[in-house]
Amino acid sequence: MIPLRALFRKELALLFGAPLAWAALSLVVLVTALIFFDHLRLYNQTLFLYASTTMGGLDTDTVPDYVNLRDTVFFPVMETLGITLIGLVPLVTMRVFAEERARGTDELLLTTALTPGRIVLAKFAAAYLFVTLMMAASFVYPAMAIVQGGLGAQHLAAVFVGLALHAIALASIGLACSAWTGSQLVAAVAGWAIGFVIWDFEWVKSFRFVGEAGSRVLDALSLHLHYGSFAEGILDAGHVAYFLALGAVTFAVARFSFLWRRVAG
Repeated sequence: MIPLRALFRKELALLFGAPLAWAALSLVVLVTALIFFDHLRLYNQTLFLYASTTMGGLDTDTVPDYVNLRDTVFFPVMETLGITLIGLVPLVTMRVFAEERARGTDELLLTTALTPGRIVLAKFAAAYLFVTLMMAASFVYPAMAIVQGGLGAQHLAAVFVGLALHAIALASIGLACSAWTGSQLVAAVAGWAIGFVIWDFEWVKSFRFVGEAGSRVLDALSLHLHYGSFAEGILDAGHVAYFLALGAVTFAVARFSFLWRRVAG
């Protein structure tokens, strides 16, 4: 366990000391703030418009049901943030394995007492901790929308869990890509490509050959479908299981890269 803890601390130090990782975190927070306040501005403008049409100020009976913080601010922010993370999380994970592979230091890890599974576990755990911090920092503004909208603490917790699981899933994909290449650029591009492809399969379902059974399979694989349920404030065991399964599969893929190199070498 001592070598595992040492590797975990080393990965944390590298991640928290990487300027690009902090740049990605800052961009997530900045983009979230800009999106939030832009939608909040539009929401306030809409309320002002309805208020100006009444004689005595804002009459809640004249405001349509769909004009509320939940639908006009909160959901659009969460949707856009989910897509934004696909582009930014790979910037955090692209170097985790690829840099060591390029330098050849991954071979030194294989000569230690650490098994490939423990090496991958330490790197995954460090990346998970960083992206969870990223989500906590970016969650300030969506949390304000939830509190102001009166959606409750349970809704708040469900949304944060969904955001964290979504970011961790993207980190898992990026880490698996990084484990198979020595190029950080290739790892980042592969992470982006896979993330955007599995975000939503609606474009594939439009083809006739997919069929109803194929559509159900694609829905089960879609990130957007599972992520969206948390935005509704629902903690569904099936959706949580999806993210856990995705993490397990990518962990196995990254671990296999070490085993493959050991056999090939």
